[in-house]
Amino acid sequence: MSTVSVPAAIAGWTPVKPVEFVVMAGKGGGADKAVRLIQSIIAENEMAPVPFTPVNKAGGSGAEALVHVNGRSGNDHTIMFTLNSFYTTPLRQPKLGVDIATFTPIARMAEDTFLLWVHSDRKDINNMADFAKAAKAKGKDWIMAGTGKNSEDNLLTDFLNGAYGLQMKYVPYKGGGKVAKELAGKNADSTVNNPSEQLGFYEAGTTKALASFTDERLPLFPNAPTFKELGEDYVYYMQRTVVGAPGMSQEATDYYQGLFKDVFNSKKWQDYRTKKSLQGDLLQGDALMSYWMKERDVHEVMLKNMGAIK
Repeated sequence: MSTVSVPAAIAGWTPVKPVEFVVMAGKGGGADKAVRLIQSIIAENEMAPVPFTPVNKAGGSGAEALVHVNGRSGNDHTIMFTLNSFYTTPLRQPKLGVDIATFTPIARMAEDTFLLWVHSDRKDINNMADFAKAAKAKGKDWIMAGTGKNSEDNLLTDFLNGAYGLQMKYVPYKGGGKVAKELAGKNADSTVNNPSEQLGFYEAGTTKALASFTDERLPLFPNAPTFKELGEDYVYYMQRTVVGAPGMSQEATDYYQGLFKDVFNSKKWQDYRTKKSLQGDLLQGDALMSYWMKERDVHEVMLKNMGAIK
């Protein structure tokens, strides 16, 4: 696949009808927020001759979205914004008949970060030692809210249970926005939300971050140490990637790669990356496909370790 931005006139192709922009998560979460921002950047800067229409398909931890886009093989007007369930859901549900190697790599726009959150009213919890003590005391009644079954949040919960000898109960919801509200409303004891999902509640003083699953501390949360600092050699990031339907034409692929390179370089997207603690460089074409294959292998090992697949 080409990794070079190709002007539409040279590529000889532009979309002739609204582009379906599938989000494999519910409304209000990090993926949904990013897609709606991207949509606005494209529209405001008149980067495309047609609208890009977000369509949320959150069912089955992204299975609904994967099957939908997989069924659009050869369609040049269907793209999707992915999470790491892009890897985990096909691994867990082989009967879906989805092979991510057949999808068209357009652009990795960022890698999102994760932090461990609790409600600010928990004055007894100010660090990981406090968290482990409180969660251990509550045992299986401690609720960790997350997005999807055996998804990113589930993997992180499994790590925490194993590393700190806990028995937290993981409760899945259809979107990160809903998860954040569950913690803010005290219907859950903790979450591992992305910054974009929890930021509003954090800035309002409703929730607080205890630690981050990153290589280095995040500038927005300087008081949240990394798990590496805490003695756990564990980091985890989630892709925020634009994917084309299988069998997309080369002309359309070139067009979308050029378009999303321009979106990536826009001031509005770069400001958003900074504000939401997003990491990662732009990846396209063969480099993006290689990234997918590596990440799929990593997630297969994780799922096997937690007993989610054989």
